[in-house]
Amino acid sequence: MGILLGALLFSWFLSSVLFIPFIRILYKLKLRRLRQLTRDAFNKRTPIFDRFHQAKAGTPVGGGILVIAVTAFLFPITLVLMNYFWVPITAVYPMVAEMKILLFTFLSFGFLGYLDDAKKTFAMEKGVFGLRLRHKLLFEILLALIISMWLYWDLKISIFYVPLLGTLHLGWWFVPFSAFIIISFANAFNITDGLDGLASGVLMIALGAFWIISASILDTPLSMFIAIWLGSLLAFLYYNIYPARIFLGDTGALSFGATLAVVGLILGKAPALLIIGFVYIVEVASSLVQLLSKKLIGRKLLPAAPFHLYLQYIGWPEPKIVMRFWVISIVLSIFGLWLAFLTKTY
Repeated sequence: MGILLGALLFSWFLSSVLFIPFIRILYKLKLRRLRQLTRDAFNKRTPIFDRFHQAKAGTPVGGGILVIAVTAFLFPITLVLMNYFWVPITAVYPMVAEMKILLFTFLSFGFLGYLDDAKKTFAMEKGVFGLRLRHKLLFEILLALIISMWLYWDLKISIFYVPLLGTLHLGWWFVPFSAFIIISFANAFNITDGLDGLASGVLMIALGAFWIISASILDTPLSMFIAIWLGSLLAFLYYNIYPARIFLGDTGALSFGATLAVVGLILGKAPALLIIGFVYIVEVASSLVQLLSKKLIGRKLLPAAPFHLYLQYIGWPEPKIVMRFWVISIVLSIFGLWLAFLTKTY
């Protein structure tokens, strides 16, 4: 645990040092979200969102790029150094295969999110940067299926644990099940990332819970990955809390949501993932209901969506919403941990 804590602190320190010049570079390059391009999944304008967030126009976007870069750089190097200096490494799965899955998820979904960021920041409506919803979803399905097949074939994962009920064996059905979870969390995180510090703060709490689980089963690669990710995320959150100096962007949002799902699947804790990440589920469910109601019946069922925007609409200030979501996430993470440890898997 001492090495893991040291890795977390070093990741935090390195990211903290890099974020100051990184934010300045984003300002100089004018990598910022253009308010007039704010649209929903069906390319419709979002006047309620614009009303509450017009003051944030011009804030640089791209915090996820640095977090991904630092984590992807430090993670393999740290494990190599541990092996070189004969530091014991224990793994539940083949280490190289597990590292491949984690890094591929982190980087591939990050690149897909970057295509969206480039469209929104540079107003690139055509070419490779002009991904439409259906094209983006097709890429997400392809990536999620690749990752899920690796989980099934390389790590031999085809089960998850249901507290109080025991182990559920899915066989090859694990592949579509896993792909659905990955896609859902990638988009849920992206939708939740609408208030300063909201999505990233909830993610830190969720990762803390999964870090405890991974450490308990002595999975060094996964524990190290989470530790380094947490350290860099903590540095980002310092600049992302209200009022934010930098936004995560779709690069980080899609990457972080998909990777959080993969972490839960590797640990065999899909039910715990649904509880620990319940805030994301509420956010994406409220947004989905709103989109489908406008598409199918031609009117909105909710005054505003996702749920955090509804709370703003009825008068809750932004910091109050974020802090209360954090508190709820802490309680849910503790509850999810409790359920996860009801079924002893180590």
